[in-house]
Amino acid sequence: MFPNNINNLIENFKKLPGIGQKSAERLAFSVLKNFDSDDYDDFSNSLISVRDDTKYCSICNVISETDVCNICSDNSRNHELLIVVENSKDVFSIEKLGNFNGYYHVLDGLISPFDDITPDDINLESLFDRVKNDKIKELIFVTRSGVEADTTILYIKKMLEDFDIVISRVANGIPIGADMDYIDTLTLESALNNRKQVLD
Repeated sequence: MFPNNINNLIENFKKLPGIGQKSAERLAFSVLKNFDSDDYDDFSNSLISVRDDTKYCSICNVISETDVCNICSDNSRNHELLIVVENSKDVFSIEKLGNFNGYYHVLDGLISPFDDITPDDINLESLFDRVKNDKIKELIFVTRSGVEADTTILYIKKMLEDFDIVISRVANGIPIGADMDYIDTLTLESALNNRKQVLD
């Protein structure tokens, strides 16, 4: 129906989550109508930069442009507090609040036997190493609610039972199964400030 170059752009937009045929067509024609020559260059360069320059912090596993991210390289933060999140975007959501001064650890997933995701499939070994070596006093879990989160937290608690460490999770207020992207900052801040210790 469309020229090959437009079809190709539409097909690439469809690879994004939540973008179907009609949305992809609208985006493609919006690019065609609204982009000038510099916009095309900026857009293509930003994609290339994301591909070539994105790294994962060697300490916390958050996406970064450097081997050690800005947060982990900030020695003024509280070394005793570590927030554990499911993915990198959650780190940036919490940082927007501006009231947490500890560090982070990105798991890159949650344990989910139904999806064949085991403890070996997520970023746990480096978390355990950090607890052993960095004198962390509290792990604060900021994840979506649900069976996968419960399973992951209880597994980690079991693995760390010999360490003198408090394991807590954000308080109620985050709806069960809700994606962190859709939690407003007030709810997230309240849930974080009113976190509860994880009990057996």
